[in-house]
Amino acid sequence: MLSIGEFSKICKVSTKTLRYYDEIGLIYPDKINCDNGYRYYSIDQLKKMLFIERLKSYDFSLKEIKDILQLEENQVEEHLSLVLKEKKKEIENKIYAFENTLNQIYNDIYSLSQGISVMSYFENIDIQLVECEPMCILSVRKMVTVSDCAQGYGQFFNLLYKIIATDNLTMIGSPMTIYHSKEYKIDGYDIEFAIPIKEFVRGSRDFDPGLCIKTVLNGSYSKITSIYVKQREWLEKENYELSNLPYDVYMNNPEQVTSPEELITEIYCPVKKK
Repeated sequence: MLSIGEFSKICKVSTKTLRYYDEIGLIYPDKINCDNGYRYYSIDQLKKMLFIERLKSYDFSLKEIKDILQLEENQVEEHLSLVLKEKKKEIENKIYAFENTLNQIYNDIYSLSQGISVMSYFENIDIQLVECEPMCILSVRKMVTVSDCAQGYGQFFNLLYKIIATDNLTMIGSPMTIYHSKEYKIDGYDIEFAIPIKEFVRGSRDFDPGLCIKTVLNGSYSKITSIYVKQREWLEKENYELSNLPYDVYMNNPEQVTSPEELITEIYCPVKKK
């Protein structure tokens, strides 16, 4: 048996953390001395602790790790394979984001060396005033967290694609997301995932954006916020206001390109004169 101190030293996990893990049911001491409350761990629990720390290094939450540990032994490998694939995709998305940020830093350093403001790109964002035709959309509306947005896009669009294929429906436009949330919430966006179709069927509805301002984004989705800012600036300057829900149209998606810079997104904001 190992004392909590010895176990802590070997695994490089503080005794405070081990006590917390005990409280939440992640890993219990193998034995607690009734007289003095000293905690002891078995040699076998060292491997369990290594497993916990390995999953933590993959950015699994303690709850996710606990759920895995509570599975039946014959279920662990299959479940672990699935969640590791999901985690791999999450990490790849973060790597893409960091690479994009790093490239932006390089560009900003170069711009500054040439006496150019790092915000000069903002003036080059193009705003078009366009009339958009009404359409029928097949859609599903979901609450999606910020961290799950990328995965959610694929998941819910794929669901719509499956319905279209199964029911022999006719696509007449690119996938789009319609934003129902009135404010930024990190714990969840109210998003309607939609695909324009020819037929009016169950699960579809009319969508008539009418007059819109439109901006075409060539590149990473991380640049969208700058476009939202530019569009609001345009509204104020030209004496327009929002008339309906903003939406984005995806001319391609991350699975179709080799780099985020190849992404093409049309960003629409329905408007009317004040």
